[in-house]
Amino acid sequence: MMTRIFPAPAAILRHAALLVTAALILAPFVWMVSLSIKPPGEIFRASFSLWPEQFYGIENYTNAITQAPLLRYMLNGVIVCASILALQIAVCSPAAYALAKIEFAGRDLLFAVILIALLLPHEVLALPLFILGAKIGILNTYAALIFPYVVSPFGIFLFRQFFKTIPDDVVHAARLDGYSEIEIVWKIMIPMALPAIIAFGIFSVVSHWNSLFWPLIAVQSHDLMPPPLGILMFKNEEAGNDYGPLMAAATVVVAPLVIAFLLAQRWFVEGLSSGAIK
Repeated sequence: MMTRIFPAPAAILRHAALLVTAALILAPFVWMVSLSIKPPGEIFRASFSLWPEQFYGIENYTNAITQAPLLRYMLNGVIVCASILALQIAVCSPAAYALAKIEFAGRDLLFAVILIALLLPHEVLALPLFILGAKIGILNTYAALIFPYVVSPFGIFLFRQFFKTIPDDVVHAARLDGYSEIEIVWKIMIPMALPAIIAFGIFSVVSHWNSLFWPLIAVQSHDLMPPPLGILMFKNEEAGNDYGPLMAAATVVVAPLVIAFLLAQRWFVEGLSSGAIK
């Protein structure tokens, strides 16, 4: 007879903790989707129900797209996030390569400064950035939303950790073949660090797609508003918030991030774990 093996109590506790944590994280998203398909009369009922008695999803999602230029806001988000990510990779990759593979005076001190920069919230720099943007005349433009984020301490740190896992012999062989340092970065290191780039890309896009604080300061034009700032347009000071279309708009804004993460989760985990090996 085969002996049935039961999971250890520690494993049961770990899985239970993971399930509870996942439920707590997913609960607001499930409630958001539930409200997005409910009519106004059911949203404020005292009784709890996830599925509405009267399905009102078509009306709410139609209002979400028509009451405000939501698709324009999402296009702005794509432009801003794609530009930030491209510039961050262009700037952070050579910097990380220098910290990982090139010996020079003050390298450890420079890396320590980058680690300190990781501890500083970006909101601390809002006032100096606003004054600088006003001085050079980029406020209320795409540039105001993009350039403050071009240098990412987290990106430099993550790429540096991944580049450290690549054998030095690869770099030495490339130098013997006549490659310059920049060519080594773009032709050898970047292709090998694709999992780290995907992991960083998810962090970067999610962070700047959901950013509200800096866009609220930097832009006033409706044609430049990113998705979180555009969602505020559903707020009505006289009639109150229109929660059905508001939740529908929030669902539309969050959906691309969820889909992108589900498609890239394998590379996301590989990118983070590979950089932590060494």
